[in-house]
Amino acid sequence: MSPSAPGGKGAAAAGAVDAVLAALSFDRDGLIAAVAQQHDTGEVLMLAWMNRDAVKETLETGRVCYWSRSRRSLWRKGETSGHVQNLVELRVDCDGDAVLLRVAQTGPACHTGARSCFFRAARGAALVTLES
Repeated sequence: MSPSAPGGKGAAAAGAVDAVLAALSFDRDGLIAAVAQQHDTGEVLMLAWMNRDAVKETLETGRVCYWSRSRRSLWRKGETSGHVQNLVELRVDCDGDAVLLRVAQTGPACHTGARSCFFRAARGAALVTLES
């Protein structure tokens, strides 16, 4: 689902938000896995978690919001770093138990400063750091 305002930016209609929430299957902790992907390159940026409120806020504002399991609170991506994710499209997987967030990422997505959180790869018997 894309935000419904002209140009793909802005808030989704309330009925559309309700339809998306109804299609999601949250786990026993009330969470769903959310994979963030750069919309124009397909690069996988990060994996995080969302609860109902995070999904609702993301769809209503067009700015990605997650649930921080460690802080037990909503986490608005880029709130302190400035490295925001603007939602281009939200997709729901076939079982409704994961979402794909196609985003326009500003700056690095990873808290380490890397563009993507997936900067390490298994190569033979070693785990190597990839160049970003």
